Amino acid sequence: MAKVKALHRSWEKIFQEYHIDKHNFSSNPFYITSKQIGKACQDFKRPSEKEARILCKQDCREDRPHIFIEKGLFILPVKNGEYAIIEGEGYLDIPSIKKTETIYKSKLDFILDTSLVGNSEMQHLHFAYASSLIRTFMEDKSLVLSIAGRKYTPKFSFKVGNKNIEVQSVQTEIDAGYEGKKQVVLIEAKNFKTTNTIIRQLYYPFRRWQTYTDKKVIILFFEKNNDIYSIWEFQFIDVKDYNSVELIRSSKFKIKN
Repeated sequence: MAKVKALHRSWEKIFQEYHIDKHNFSSNPFYITSKQIGKACQDFKRPSEKEARILCKQDCREDRPHIFIEKGLFILPVKNGEYAIIEGEGYLDIPSIKKTETIYKSKLDFILDTSLVGNSEMQHLHFAYASSLIRTFMEDKSLVLSIAGRKYTPKFSFKVGNKNIEVQSVQTEIDAGYEGKKQVVLIEAKNFKTTNTIIRQLYYPFRRWQTYTDKKVIILFFEKNNDIYSIWEFQFIDVKDYNSVELIRSSKFKIKN
């Protein structure tokens, strides 16, 4: 609760400092730097109240400060140390999968003891891949792990509504990427129940890797919650439209060793 209050208080101070309330968001985003954020919040004591990397991490709708929610705003990194505050829908609903889970028999003929220790996103994703669940869902036996971790984006542009956004050299991260003979599969993973996520977590990696391959780039959202592994496949209908994301299919599984 204290962290949430700090977020609201800090952004109210930032809006006052730079008269952001008076900005016409329907025409253009408002651009702000990490230095400006730090300067406006310099009198606050805790890192959660003044560090841009924390204040700008708004990965779901509920993570936004009140002033963003009231005005229908969200924030995106556009350069190293620079952000755009944008009017529009920045988030994607992750729909519940209503159908009963499929009992999936692992292709491994032994137990992975290390997969039973801890509860991390990467751990569950690695286990799903080792069991061949990812290959089975994608119907592609050729998929191999080829990408993981943080990378910087090339320069690209896109639209949010009627607003044009340019991005260059923004650090982005995927939990895992698999390449096959004809496609590249990028995965954003969670180890808790998720109802929505910022589209950026799917869109920026999609635009980055699409630059470097002629193969089809597939986006998956992966969730491990209790004993259930859920997978959603999304695609961007218009590569240059941030909001053109749509659900293709989804399934949930229980892995049987």
